[in-house]
Amino acid sequence: MKRKISSIINAVTSISVMSIEKIISLAEIVYFKKGETITSVGQNNNLEYFLIDGICKTFLITPEGDTITISFFMANSIISPSTTRNNFGKSLLNIQAVTDVEIIKINATEFEKLMIEDLEIRDFGNSVLRNELMTKVHKEIGLASLKGKDRLALLRKQFPNIENQIPHADIASYLGITNISLSRLRTQS
Repeated sequence: MKRKISSIINAVTSISVMSIEKIISLAEIVYFKKGETITSVGQNNNLEYFLIDGICKTFLITPEGDTITISFFMANSIISPSTTRNNFGKSLLNIQAVTDVEIIKINATEFEKLMIEDLEIRDFGNSVLRNELMTKVHKEIGLASLKGKDRLALLRKQFPNIENQIPHADIASYLGITNISLSRLRTQS
């Protein structure tokens, strides 16, 4: 577990082995099968998630019943921090395993305590929050200003080979286009 979590943490910011050990002391590995829900809107959720293997998505369901994909998370990444996806301890988003996944989960309250007492962990946590904000801002700008083909090119750059791993309906939803438009764009490029 140490190797798995260390590589994810150090990809964000380098921290000492001692600080990593503190995080590992809170960690538990869990597995979800393709299609399983990790958390649902309104569900109590006080966890941080490190995605070791597989692909996850966050999504919402419209009043009409359509699924809107918000984000994708690939292996060796951190799923949106608890503070950005929860309100008063309840999930604002659905998180689903799009493939079989291996996740390290950590109690968010305990992680916050580590952030208070350990400057390296605090810097790591703040870097994760900054990265999350920048990812959301870039997606929002892209949705507002880019044509579909440019959004698809950006997705391919950000998530290499994702088109061969997950349903195209999820990709179209993420890009803010229809499945038919995605199909057309894929044949043009």
